[in-house]
Amino acid sequence: MLDDAVQQEIAALAAALIVDDGWPVRTAQEQARQRLGLPARTALPGAALQEAAIRQHLALFHADTQPRELAALRATALDWMQRLAAYEPLLGGAVWHGTATRRCDIHLQLFSDDPKAVEIDLINAGLAYDSAQARGLQGREVPVLHLSVHCAGLGEHVGLHLWVNDARARRGARLPDALGRTPRGTAEEVRALLAAEGNR
Repeated sequence: MLDDAVQQEIAALAAALIVDDGWPVRTAQEQARQRLGLPARTALPGAALQEAAIRQHLALFHADTQPRELAALRATALDWMQRLAAYEPLLGGAVWHGTATRRCDIHLQLFSDDPKAVEIDLINAGLAYDSAQARGLQGREVPVLHLSVHCAGLGEHVGLHLWVNDARARRGARLPDALGRTPRGTAEEVRALLAAEGNR
């Protein structure tokens, strides 16, 4: 039971860092463990426990603002998914799963046999971006293009990250995650979420 309490404490503190400061999950958990003065060998919370802690934090501290902020981010994501439709974009992360606040960035998985094609499109559109490499859907290093884009619903700029995967990676991109959820959604699914939110 002591271990369970420690895990919950780490998850709760990590949830605050994730939601309020926009930290990545793993980084937030490690920081939470350090702040609590726990040994490095202390196990970090599993996906289900961390997800529950995030949703509890949102309910306690962001219930009045989070739904509107989430809708604004989803609308911006959908706009970019439509712009980048040629690359069969999928929306992932907190914006897809419904736990995003204005602190969260938008992550789109794109698919192309020509990894430079997306960059060429951005350049032709006069858009500034930074490029980096990160581990993509199939575990291989892929280009990630980072942009700062205007989010009309928030009245400010937000981070947009375009992960450019090999076209073959799309086949496994929607397999269930550790929580049994569809990990990424299509433009049609994001549009349906926005319509449902608008009808509440």
